[in-house]
Amino acid sequence: MGKGNDFALEVVSVRLVRDAPIYSESKIRNSTDVIHLVGEQLCDMDREVVCVINLKADNTPINCHFASVGALDYSMAHPRELLKAGILSNAGKIILAHNHVSGDLIPSEMDVKLTDQMQQVCGLVGIPLLDHVIVGGDNSRYFSFHEKGLVKNPHREYQTDYRKLEWDSPAEVAERGRSR
Repeated sequence: MGKGNDFALEVVSVRLVRDAPIYSESKIRNSTDVIHLVGEQLCDMDREVVCVINLKADNTPINCHFASVGALDYSMAHPRELLKAGILSNAGKIILAHNHVSGDLIPSEMDVKLTDQMQQVCGLVGIPLLDHVIVGGDNSRYFSFHEKGLVKNPHREYQTDYRKLEWDSPAEVAERGRSR
């Protein structure tokens, strides 16, 4: 048997690609500013679209990433896709926005779950989620998770002494792996 390299590991690179800008350099101060920024574009869509507005630390928009295009009444979005452009853009904060084609602004169960997931993940990554805004119809109305008190950015304190961390037992880890 001759010497050969039976194992090859591919090297990949990820790059941020910039498209034409869609907004001004105005800072985002509230949910209304989000609506002025992307609301009209989202309301023109014939399917649910989830976008992420990546912001500098002073709330100036860096870019807007259209992360998911779904169907008429749902869009699938996962935190890893929603955070990708923010990390590549060196964002200090993010805002989620999506449309409801029906015009009904009541958040779905999936909207609420996604917002909760993103709050947790963003807290761990250090890029706070400021708001999740739903637009629909003619862009004259919206639903803001932040305005309803459903998005909060508490200051979290993390354990600095590894001896005080609570670890799962090997049996708990194995059980969790079997249940997936």
